[in-house]
Amino acid sequence: MKSIAIFCGASSGHNPVYQQAAQALGTLFAQKEIKLVYGGGKVGLMGVIADAVLASGGQVVGVIPQSLVDMEVAHMGLTELHVVQTMHERKALMAAESDAFVAMPGGFGTFDEFCEIVTWNQLGIIQKPAALFNVNGYFNPFLQMLNHAVEEGFLKAVHRDNLIIADQPEVLLDQLLHHAPVMTQKWVDFKRI
Repeated sequence: MKSIAIFCGASSGHNPVYQQAAQALGTLFAQKEIKLVYGGGKVGLMGVIADAVLASGGQVVGVIPQSLVDMEVAHMGLTELHVVQTMHERKALMAAESDAFVAMPGGFGTFDEFCEIVTWNQLGIIQKPAALFNVNGYFNPFLQMLNHAVEEGFLKAVHRDNLIIADQPEVLLDQLLHHAPVMTQKWVDFKRI
């Protein structure tokens, strides 16, 4: 695995544990020579993890829309910075540049980016591991929602089970490196067609 995309907040959160986890994961990426691909910002957890990778001698590729560059939130000290025009271009380029994906705590943007990748995996558009770095139990309510979706028949358990969930950087990375996705062709309810 050469590169991993991180989706995370442009905010740091109220609890310092989130920043500490971003620093630990970034340091681990550099130690394992895994390139970080992320949203290109210098703020929030995005900036924390990018700085941690760089401080440990690793490589960081940022992908950021011009509108955010104009707002002066772009990280100008990266190994590579790709400026695109739209959020759609950003997500597509990050997906193309990455071998796996990790969501850290974040807001709507993080959920949007991660759910799109999980959906692409479900549809067979890509076959790349996707993980939740469940720092401080942040994603527990989201995981409850996924379980509810399975119970109500809107999500197949095999698709939920393809998600990697870990709360320690070393465990997360080990699971990503050894993940073998379970594929199923049946994601549509053909009884209704």
